Amino acid sequence: MAVDGTSATTSATSAATTTKTTTSTSSTSSQAAAKASLDYDSFLTLLIAQMKNQDPTEPMDATEQIAQLATFSQVEQSIQTNSNLETLITGNALTNASSYIGKTITSADEKTSGVIASVRVYSDTMVATTTEGKDIPITVGVRVGTKPTTDTTTGS
Repeated sequence: MAVDGTSATTSATSAATTTKTTTSTSSTSSQAAAKASLDYDSFLTLLIAQMKNQDPTEPMDATEQIAQLATFSQVEQSIQTNSNLETLITGNALTNASSYIGKTITSADEKTSGVIASVRVYSDTMVATTTEGKDIPITVGVRVGTKPTTDTTTGS
């Protein structure tokens, strides 16, 4: 694979742009991390090929090489940050889900209600299951409150 200094720089820059685009559109951070890892390996392969095939009378500027490497390091750090944020969000969702159990829920259309027996957490939503076995997605408009008391004694 013959690569001259100019086209290799352009290819490496394109690879960096591709990596940024790919990681921003991936559905999960683990897929993005795997993709970036492959792209980072490709970058190193490209950089080595570039160094082997550069014109000895006009070598590639070391500043350009370091800038390219820094770009890929930033992409890797962004992917790791996204992965950590997903972990925090999942933990927060589980904490919220556990706090719903035992409370009353009324669906957004107010046609279904009951006491929450369990909550399933998905990547984009939570679904509460009532003690009667009815599923109610926890979305905008759903009301969650404390379980109504059945105390019939009156105080005088």
